[in-house]
Amino acid sequence: MIQLIGEYDCKLDTKGRMVVPAALKRQLPDAEREGLVVNRGFEKNLVIYTKEEWNKKMLQLSKLNQYNVKNRNFIRQFMRGATELTLDSAGRVLLPKTLLEYANIQGDVFLQCQFDKIEVWAKAEYENLMEGNSDEDFASLAEEVMGGFDFGGLGDE
Repeated sequence: MIQLIGEYDCKLDTKGRMVVPAALKRQLPDAEREGLVVNRGFEKNLVIYTKEEWNKKMLQLSKLNQYNVKNRNFIRQFMRGATELTLDSAGRVLLPKTLLEYANIQGDVFLQCQFDKIEVWAKAEYENLMEGNSDEDFASLAEEVMGGFDFGGLGDE
């Protein structure tokens, strides 16, 4: 599994193209050859996957019971707007207009890497999301989410 790290400030040009930062591009060695996939995120953001990771997601979705209405609805929502991206010779990707409108992305873009995906946010939206979270809130969230987690002998020594 790919392990992407980093946060990046970017800008869209007037055509909706975004330069993939060099430090991020180094983490995506196959992106120029295989391409990337972008789709809607769970919040008002976009998510970019490598083609390999996207194929893993598709395999997971293909195993859902298609006779279950909730599964079908989830698949529709998850796949909605999914688009293949290719890097041009200048290292840019053209983000689809419909997805940019969905995420309210216009000029300043913020990329946040999370394991096998890259979240794409309107910079102002991301800042608003994170401003409401204090260090104390993060500590409480960490305790709630990770406090009872069994690390299998990897942590508490």
